Amino acid sequence: MINPVELAGFLLSLAMVYCNIKEIHWGWPLAILSSALYSAVFWENQLYGESILQLMFILMAAWGWHQWRQGEVATPSQAPTTSMPLAISWLEKPERFKVLAATLVAWPALTYFLDHFTDSDVAPWDGLVTAMSLTAQYLLGRKKMENWGVWILVNLLTVGLMVWKSLWLTAVLYGIFAILSIVGWRTWRAKQSV
Repeated sequence: MINPVELAGFLLSLAMVYCNIKEIHWGWPLAILSSALYSAVFWENQLYGESILQLMFILMAAWGWHQWRQGEVATPSQAPTTSMPLAISWLEKPERFKVLAATLVAWPALTYFLDHFTDSDVAPWDGLVTAMSLTAQYLLGRKKMENWGVWILVNLLTVGLMVWKSLWLTAVLYGIFAILSIVGWRTWRAKQSV
């Protein structure tokens, strides 16, 4: 039998990704709602990293919503007070290194926490998915193209994690997310080259 909380999170999550692909800022409140529901589902299934990640997603979704609605970036050729709306862009090389380093530091830290302070039976896997998801969410909030590549990896890893935990509907959701991440990549890439 399908858990109604999982089903509601599933449907809200699909709507959220659709909005993200289309750059519709209403995807962020949908992220808040779906994350709250999935936090409960994951906690119940001893996926504590995933559960806590959903709480982080709630905070990051509030930040992302602000970024997309009012976030501005100063243009290099203009005065510091002149700005333009946040646009799709690529990370600069130094930014890529910082993002990778932060993810590689977060993974063992999260794994250690999950291994020593919870009864998780998948601490390294949960820690990796959690670290990469935080990275992807940050990149999405900044409208960085690389977010879609990270999401593809996260979603594929999460499919396996959800199958391991017998969360079949959520495994299907993350499979759909992987496909939608490819769609998101292509859509944003096309918008960027216009």
